[in-house]
Amino acid sequence: MVVEDQSKIQQQQQQQHQQQLMPEEGELVMASVNQISPHGVYVTLDEYNKLPAFLHISEISTGWVRDIERYAKPGQKLVLKVIRINKVRKEIDLSLRQVSGEERRQKIIEVKKNEKARTIFEAIKQKLNLDATASKKLEAKLLEQYDSLYEAFEDIARRGQKAISKIDVPAEYAETLETISKEKISIPIVEVRGIMDIRVKSPDGIEVIRNALVSAEETKSSSAQIKTTYLGTPRYRITVRAENYKIAERALQNAIEKIRSLIEKSKGKFNFVRESSRKQVE
Repeated sequence: MVVEDQSKIQQQQQQQHQQQLMPEEGELVMASVNQISPHGVYVTLDEYNKLPAFLHISEISTGWVRDIERYAKPGQKLVLKVIRINKVRKEIDLSLRQVSGEERRQKIIEVKKNEKARTIFEAIKQKLNLDATASKKLEAKLLEQYDSLYEAFEDIARRGQKAISKIDVPAEYAETLETISKEKISIPIVEVRGIMDIRVKSPDGIEVIRNALVSAEETKSSSAQIKTTYLGTPRYRITVRAENYKIAERALQNAIEKIRSLIEKSKGKFNFVRESSRKQVE
Protein backbone atom coordinates (compact mmCIF):
# COMPACT_ATOMS: atom_id res chain seq x y z
CA MET A 1 0.00 0.00 0.00
CA VAL A 2 2.84 2.36 0.91
CA VAL A 3 4.61 1.50 -2.35
CA GLU A 4 1.45 2.27 -4.34
CA ASP A 5 1.05 5.61 -2.54
CA GLN A 6 4.66 6.56 -3.29
CA SER A 7 4.15 5.56 -6.94
CA LYS A 8 1.07 7.80 -7.19
CA ILE A 9 2.95 10.69 -5.59
CA GLN A 10 5.82 10.27 -8.06
CA GLN A 11 3.39 10.20 -10.99
CA GLN A 12 1.69 13.37 -9.74
CA GLN A 13 5.07 15.07 -9.34
CA GLN A 14 6.06 14.05 -12.87
CA GLN A 15 2.77 15.38 -14.26
CA GLN A 16 3.21 18.68 -12.41
CA HIS A 17 6.79 18.94 -13.68
CA GLN A 18 5.64 18.32 -17.25
CA GLN A 19 2.98 21.01 -16.91
CA GLN A 20 5.58 23.45 -15.62
CA LEU A 21 7.66 22.81 -18.73
CA MET A 22 4.91 24.22 -20.97
CA PRO A 23 5.49 27.76 -22.26
CA GLU A 24 2.92 30.53 -21.89
CA GLU A 25 0.89 32.16 -24.65
CA GLY A 26 2.70 35.22 -25.99
CA GLU A 27 6.09 33.89 -24.92
CA LEU A 28 9.04 33.96 -27.30
CA VAL A 29 10.74 30.58 -27.68
CA MET A 30 13.80 29.21 -29.45
CA ALA A 31 12.80 26.30 -31.69
CA SER A 32 14.66 23.73 -33.78
CA VAL A 33 13.12 22.84 -37.16
CA ASN A 34 12.51 19.10 -37.51
CA GLN A 35 10.29 18.59 -40.52
CA ILE A 36 8.67 20.63 -43.30
CA SER A 37 5.16 19.73 -44.46
CA PRO A 38 2.80 21.34 -47.01
CA HIS A 39 0.85 22.83 -44.11
CA GLY A 40 3.68 24.15 -41.99
CA VAL A 41 6.75 23.36 -39.91
CA TYR A 42 7.18 20.80 -37.11
CA VAL A 43 9.64 22.00 -34.47
CA THR A 44 10.86 21.20 -30.98
CA LEU A 45 11.31 23.81 -28.26
CA ASP A 46 14.93 24.01 -27.11
CA GLU A 47 14.12 25.51 -23.70
CA TYR A 48 11.31 23.07 -22.90
CA ASN A 49 12.98 19.68 -23.07
CA LYS A 50 12.47 19.36 -26.85
CA LEU A 51 8.70 19.68 -26.54
CA PRO A 52 7.07 19.31 -30.00
CA ALA A 53 5.19 22.27 -31.50
CA PHE A 54 3.81 23.40 -34.86
CA LEU A 55 4.22 26.50 -37.01
CA HIS A 56 1.29 26.69 -39.45
CA ILE A 57 1.95 28.07 -42.92
CA SER A 58 -0.47 30.95 -42.26
CA GLU A 59 1.77 32.13 -39.39
CA ILE A 60 5.04 32.10 -41.35
CA SER A 61 4.67 35.40 -43.20
CA THR A 62 2.18 38.21 -43.72
CA GLY A 63 2.20 37.48 -47.46
CA TRP A 64 1.59 34.34 -49.49
CA VAL A 65 4.16 31.63 -48.78
CA ARG A 66 5.02 29.78 -51.97
CA ASP A 67 8.03 27.88 -50.62
CA ILE A 68 8.22 27.21 -46.87
CA GLU A 69 11.93 26.37 -47.10
CA ARG A 70 12.62 30.01 -47.89
CA TYR A 71 11.75 30.66 -44.24
CA ALA A 72 12.68 27.43 -42.46
CA LYS A 73 14.96 24.47 -43.15
CA PRO A 74 15.49 21.24 -41.17
CA GLY A 75 18.03 21.82 -38.41
CA GLN A 76 17.56 25.60 -38.44
CA LYS A 77 16.93 27.58 -35.23
CA LEU A 78 13.97 29.97 -35.22
CA VAL A 79 12.68 32.51 -32.73
CA LEU A 80 8.91 32.00 -32.59
CA LYS A 81 5.96 33.29 -30.58
CA VAL A 82 3.54 30.98 -28.77
CA ILE A 83 0.02 31.88 -29.92
CA ARG A 84 -2.07 28.91 -28.72
CA ILE A 85 -1.63 26.13 -26.15
CA ASN A 86 -3.74 23.07 -25.42
CA LYS A 87 -2.22 21.77 -22.19
CA VAL A 88 -4.44 18.70 -22.08
CA ARG A 89 -3.44 17.53 -25.57
CA LYS A 90 0.00 19.15 -25.26
CA GLU A 91 -0.42 20.99 -28.53
CA ILE A 92 1.48 24.23 -29.08
CA ASP A 93 0.91 26.54 -32.04
CA LEU A 94 3.56 29.08 -32.98
CA SER A 95 4.00 32.15 -35.14
CA LEU A 96 6.98 33.53 -37.06
CA ARG A 97 5.24 36.50 -38.64
CA GLN A 98 4.26 37.92 -35.23
CA VAL A 99 7.89 38.15 -34.10
CA SER A 100 9.49 41.56 -34.67
CA GLY A 101 13.13 42.03 -35.59
CA GLU A 102 13.91 43.54 -32.18
CA GLU A 103 12.14 40.69 -30.36
CA ARG A 104 14.16 38.19 -32.37
CA ARG A 105 17.42 39.98 -31.54
CA GLN A 106 16.65 40.20 -27.81
CA LYS A 107 15.64 36.53 -27.63
CA ILE A 108 18.86 35.40 -29.31
CA ILE A 109 20.86 37.48 -26.83
CA GLU A 110 18.90 35.97 -23.94
CA VAL A 111 19.48 32.40 -25.16
CA LYS A 112 23.20 33.00 -25.61
CA LYS A 113 23.46 34.47 -22.12
CA ASN A 114 21.61 31.49 -20.63
CA GLU A 115 23.91 29.07 -22.45
CA LYS A 116 26.98 30.94 -21.21
CA ALA A 117 25.61 31.01 -17.66
CA ARG A 118 25.19 27.22 -17.74
CA THR A 119 28.79 26.82 -18.90
CA ILE A 120 30.00 29.06 -16.07
CA PHE A 121 27.89 27.18 -13.52
CA GLU A 122 29.33 23.86 -14.68
CA ALA A 123 32.85 25.24 -14.23
CA ILE A 124 31.96 26.37 -10.69
CA LYS A 125 30.46 22.96 -9.87
CA GLN A 126 33.59 21.18 -11.04
CA LYS A 127 35.92 23.55 -9.19
CA LEU A 128 34.00 23.09 -5.93
CA ASN A 129 33.27 19.40 -6.60
CA LEU A 130 29.56 19.87 -5.92
CA ASP A 131 27.09 16.98 -6.07
CA ALA A 132 23.55 17.38 -7.43
CA THR A 133 22.08 18.46 -4.09
CA ALA A 134 24.75 21.07 -3.38
CA SER A 135 24.50 22.37 -6.97
CA LYS A 136 20.74 22.88 -6.70
CA LYS A 137 21.18 24.62 -3.35
CA LEU A 138 23.78 27.03 -4.77
CA GLU A 139 21.66 27.74 -7.84
CA ALA A 140 18.64 28.43 -5.64
CA LYS A 141 20.66 30.91 -3.54
CA LEU A 142 21.76 32.77 -6.67
CA LEU A 143 18.22 32.89 -8.06
CA GLU A 144 16.88 34.21 -4.75
CA GLN A 145 18.83 37.40 -5.42
CA TYR A 146 18.85 37.57 -9.23
CA ASP A 147 16.39 36.97 -12.06
CA SER A 148 18.83 34.68 -13.88
CA LEU A 149 22.17 32.95 -13.42
CA TYR A 150 23.76 35.17 -16.05
CA GLU A 151 22.64 38.31 -14.22
CA ALA A 152 24.20 36.87 -11.04
CA PHE A 153 27.54 36.07 -12.67
CA GLU A 154 27.64 39.42 -14.48
CA ASP A 155 27.06 41.33 -11.25
CA ILE A 156 29.69 39.26 -9.46
CA ALA A 157 32.16 39.90 -12.31
CA ARG A 158 31.46 43.62 -12.00
CA ARG A 159 31.28 44.11 -8.21
CA GLY A 160 33.08 41.08 -6.81
CA GLN A 161 32.64 40.43 -3.09
CA LYS A 162 30.13 43.28 -2.74
CA ALA A 163 27.73 41.28 -4.89
CA ILE A 164 28.52 37.94 -3.22
CA SER A 165 28.01 39.29 0.31
CA LYS A 166 24.22 39.19 -0.10
CA ILE A 167 24.15 35.59 -1.39
CA ASP A 168 25.20 33.92 1.91
CA VAL A 169 27.63 31.24 0.75
CA PRO A 170 30.82 29.80 2.35
CA ALA A 171 34.11 31.63 1.78
CA GLU A 172 35.35 28.91 -0.58
CA TYR A 173 32.21 29.30 -2.72
CA ALA A 174 32.56 33.09 -2.73
CA GLU A 175 36.16 32.97 -3.93
CA THR A 176 35.33 30.49 -6.71
CA LEU A 177 32.25 32.44 -7.81
CA GLU A 178 34.27 35.64 -8.12
CA THR A 179 37.27 34.06 -9.85
CA ILE A 180 35.32 32.13 -12.48
CA SER A 181 32.78 34.91 -13.11
CA LYS A 182 35.57 37.41 -13.79
CA GLU A 183 37.36 34.90 -16.03
CA LYS A 184 34.30 34.10 -18.13
CA ILE A 185 32.42 37.40 -18.38
CA SER A 186 33.76 40.55 -20.02
CA ILE A 187 32.12 43.65 -18.60
CA PRO A 188 31.15 46.20 -21.29
CA ILE A 189 32.47 49.70 -20.65
CA VAL A 190 31.26 52.88 -22.32
CA GLU A 191 33.22 56.09 -22.60
CA VAL A 192 31.85 59.63 -22.96
CA ARG A 193 34.08 62.64 -23.31
CA GLY A 194 34.45 66.21 -24.45
CA ILE A 195 36.77 69.21 -24.75
CA MET A 196 36.72 72.00 -22.16
CA ASP A 197 37.92 75.51 -22.94
CA ILE A 198 38.91 77.03 -19.57
CA ARG A 199 40.26 80.58 -19.10
CA VAL A 200 41.03 82.27 -15.76
CA LYS A 201 42.91 85.60 -15.96
CA SER A 202 43.67 86.02 -12.26
CA PRO A 203 47.28 85.56 -11.03
CA ASP A 204 46.40 82.22 -9.50
CA GLY A 205 44.48 81.11 -12.61
CA ILE A 206 46.54 77.95 -13.19
CA GLU A 207 45.99 76.87 -9.60
CA VAL A 208 42.25 77.56 -9.84
CA ILE A 209 41.98 75.40 -12.97
CA ARG A 210 44.06 72.60 -11.48
CA ASN A 211 41.94 72.52 -8.31
CA ALA A 212 38.72 72.48 -10.35
CA LEU A 213 39.90 69.53 -12.45
CA VAL A 214 41.16 67.60 -9.43
CA SER A 215 37.88 68.24 -7.64
CA ALA A 216 35.94 66.77 -10.60
CA GLU A 217 38.18 63.69 -10.79
CA GLU A 218 37.76 63.07 -7.06
CA THR A 219 33.96 63.19 -7.24
CA LYS A 220 32.73 60.08 -5.45
CA SER A 221 31.18 57.55 -7.82
CA SER A 222 31.15 53.80 -7.28
CA SER A 223 30.41 53.05 -10.92
CA ALA A 224 32.15 55.76 -12.99
CA GLN A 225 35.76 56.86 -13.52
CA ILE A 226 36.49 60.51 -14.32
CA LYS A 227 39.75 61.68 -15.87
CA THR A 228 40.91 65.05 -17.18
CA THR A 229 43.80 65.58 -19.61
CA TYR A 230 45.73 68.73 -20.50
CA LEU A 231 45.74 69.34 -24.28
CA GLY A 232 47.41 72.75 -24.36
CA THR A 233 46.16 76.07 -23.02
CA PRO A 234 43.22 76.65 -22.77
CA ARG A 235 41.99 73.19 -23.81
CA TYR A 236 41.41 70.16 -21.57
CA ARG A 237 39.70 66.84 -22.25
CA ILE A 238 37.36 65.19 -19.75
CA THR A 239 36.68 61.45 -20.09
CA VAL A 240 34.16 59.38 -18.14
CA ARG A 241 34.09 55.56 -18.24
CA ALA A 242 31.19 53.52 -16.82
CA GLU A 243 29.20 50.33 -17.38
CA ASN A 244 26.43 52.07 -19.32
CA TYR A 245 25.65 55.40 -20.96
CA LYS A 246 23.10 56.48 -18.37
CA ILE A 247 25.65 56.32 -15.55
CA ALA A 248 28.40 57.84 -17.69
CA GLU A 249 26.25 60.76 -18.87
CA ARG A 250 25.13 61.57 -15.34
CA ALA A 251 28.71 61.51 -14.03
CA LEU A 252 29.89 63.66 -16.96
CA GLN A 253 27.20 66.29 -16.39
CA ASN A 254 27.93 66.43 -12.66
CA ALA A 255 31.67 66.81 -13.29
CA ILE A 256 31.19 69.55 -15.91
CA GLU A 257 28.85 71.53 -13.67
CA LYS A 258 31.30 71.24 -10.78
CA ILE A 259 34.18 72.55 -12.91
CA ARG A 260 32.03 75.31 -14.42
CA SER A 261 30.90 76.45 -10.97
CA LEU A 262 34.45 76.66 -9.58
CA ILE A 263 35.81 78.43 -12.67
CA GLU A 264 33.00 81.00 -12.87
CA LYS A 265 33.29 81.58 -9.13
CA SER A 266 36.85 82.79 -9.84
CA LYS A 267 35.59 85.08 -12.64
CA GLY A 268 36.84 82.67 -15.30
CA LYS A 269 35.24 81.48 -18.53
CA PHE A 270 34.19 77.90 -19.25
CA ASN A 271 32.98 76.22 -22.45
CA PHE A 272 32.34 72.55 -23.18
CA VAL A 273 32.12 70.76 -26.56
CA ARG A 274 31.01 67.14 -26.64
CA GLU A 275 33.06 64.48 -28.49
CA SER A 276 31.77 61.18 -29.86
CA SER A 277 31.16 58.37 -27.36
CA ARG A 278 32.84 54.98 -27.49
CA LYS A 279 31.97 51.50 -26.31
CA GLN A 280 34.54 48.88 -25.43
CA VAL A 281 34.96 45.69 -23.41
CA GLU A 282 37.41 45.25 -20.58
